[in-house]
Amino acid sequence: MRVSSKRQVTIPKPLHEAFALLPHTAVTFRVQDGRVIIDKAEGSTRGTTIVAPMHGRTTTNFTTDERMKMIRGDDA
Repeated sequence: MRVSSKRQVTIPKPLHEAFALLPHTAVTFRVQDGRVIIDKAEGSTRGTTIVAPMHGRTTTNFTTDERMKMIRGDDA
């Protein structure tokens, strides 16, 4: 493995599959005994990355049941 001219390193497929390092997964780097260690950041998942910007964005006071009735067109 080599560092590219842009100072980037490609994580080999067996490693990113084994550790579920999906695109946009946050990682941290640390140095231990002269080696660079890559860790998956705590609480960082693709789901949290997608959902976080939407948190607290609603402007209505509908309950889930009320919203489901609207979506389904339930008259009951």
